[in-house]
Amino acid sequence: MKTCILFGSPRIKGNTSSLLRPFCDELSRHGHEIEVIDLFDNKRIEPCIACRVCQKDWSVFGCVIKDDAHAIFDAVLESDLILLATPIYSFYCTPPMKALLDRFVYGMNKYYGETKGQSLWAGKKVGILATCGYPPEKGADLFEEGMKRYCKHSQLNYVGMLCERHLGYDTEFMNEEKVENARRFAWSLDKLV
Repeated sequence: MKTCILFGSPRIKGNTSSLLRPFCDELSRHGHEIEVIDLFDNKRIEPCIACRVCQKDWSVFGCVIKDDAHAIFDAVLESDLILLATPIYSFYCTPPMKALLDRFVYGMNKYYGETKGQSLWAGKKVGILATCGYPPEKGADLFEEGMKRYCKHSQLNYVGMLCERHLGYDTEFMNEEKVENARRFAWSLDKLV
């Protein structure tokens, strides 16, 4: 199985990264090939301009913007599981992840041309690993609901979210409970893939 992790945190050693480590360790233990794509590290991901040029060829991404989204598109198409790993800022994912999701809703879904085409990534599984400063049911709920709708629209299979809360800058984020939660979440996704 191949897992593509879209890592949307600007902090390479931050909370999201800390939570992602035991998750990846568990998936690796189950034989997953894992590719982590750091959306902040030297990646250029421009926003979608809704030009719909991508709708002309139903076999490729087809976006006219020449940036790193093309290589990420290829990695996502080759994967069985897509994990969105992001801190929650202002009740949603970080800007490069949002820009990529906007580009993919057009480039992956050939619904917007003169005739309606297919979803190039139909059937892929999508999960969320998130961190936030609020209780998850008040901090990450809007992002999760947005992704459920996104997945339904794109014919993707939404498989769940793990969201862990940081209680403040003067507290330690990771603990054994969060490590175990990340491992259990990975185990549960492995069972679904």
